[in-house]
Amino acid sequence: MRTAVVVGAGMAGLAAAGALARDGWQVTLLESGERIAASPTALVLWPNGRRALDALDPDGGWSAIVSPLPDGGVRRPDGQWLVAPRARPGAGPAPAVVHLVDLYDALVAGLGDRVDIRTGVAVTGVRTGRAQRPSVTDGRTRYEADLLVAADGIDSPVRRALAPDATAVGSGFAAWQAVIPGYRVPDLPPDQATGGETLGAGYRFVSIPLGGRAAGRGGVYWVATAAGAPRPEPPATQLALLRRWFANWHAPVGALLAATLPEDLVPQEVRELRPLPRAYGFRSGPGGVVLLGDAAHAMPHHLGQGACLAFEDAATLRALVADAEPGPALGAAVEEYDRARRPRTASVVRQTRRMSAVVQARGRLALRARNAALGSLRPRILGHAHGQTADWHPPD
Repeated sequence: MRTAVVVGAGMAGLAAAGALARDGWQVTLLESGERIAASPTALVLWPNGRRALDALDPDGGWSAIVSPLPDGGVRRPDGQWLVAPRARPGAGPAPAVVHLVDLYDALVAGLGDRVDIRTGVAVTGVRTGRAQRPSVTDGRTRYEADLLVAADGIDSPVRRALAPDATAVGSGFAAWQAVIPGYRVPDLPPDQATGGETLGAGYRFVSIPLGGRAAGRGGVYWVATAAGAPRPEPPATQLALLRRWFANWHAPVGALLAATLPEDLVPQEVRELRPLPRAYGFRSGPGGVVLLGDAAHAMPHHLGQGACLAFEDAATLRALVADAEPGPALGAAVEEYDRARRPRTASVVRQTRRMSAVVQARGRLALRARNAALGSLRPRILGHAHGQTADWHPPD
């Protein structure tokens, strides 16, 4: 029987483990935490992410847990339109939003009985070689398999062992996310209830309504970013700072921040890999090691493509190894995964960095140039349904 070890039980690891198991692999899923848990936030699934999830689990019933993503347009802090809302093209899956609790529940439910979950396993060593199967160890137990999937995030010890030049660095931003449950969402007029995006001088605020069933209680998901380092203060103090920074922004920004409680707030340091790893696939013994998700291409979240690319990784891996037996065929599939994914992710990372420059714009002239260019930039680099970034299809 073909065997795989998946390191990391986040979204990417869960998706990859479940897909491999459904194809007959015996999978060991290693998680450093004591339990598999979702952050109490939400996720935008652009068309490429939805296609990838459908390819990973066609019977997963994703349509039951996602809600349509309305186009709320882009405004200035004073409320003036930079880009007015527009109708989305009808072809292909529509962008959607999903609460992470619902997504994790669906991914865990799809693991099946071929996945052996081991929590509390922090990988400390990686072993590869031409004549031996890839393996990892936590210093107590060694986990060996035909295929090793590193889905263990931006600080991946597997990546550090195989591609040490790829380093996690700060992106120059701090970010905050929160979901306001439905019973606490303020009454909003129709033109504000669809959410939207607002760009200021080094600041950004995005709000997205969740469906009434999201995590059993609906609500509104919001993300704020600010140029600078992460804040060290406790959540209550950080929330007070956000309310002050965004105090004069158009409605409903202030109302949403007022309805947020400190325990809702999820602060996040925005980091990225620079440079990207030299390879995403490494042959070892009868198979090899692949890097997936943030372990391979962590980037700022300005395009909202991090998780979607991770699902693309998992769907591509599944397609390439579906019929590959350990030996030359599996080794070749590992190398083909590298050739398939590196150009794609490098392109998206470049577009994300361009968007970082847009968000970082400060000063009167820089803001004027950004606002003038935004109308042409947005369809091409903000991940819209008709944008090149989202125009990805799973391999046959």
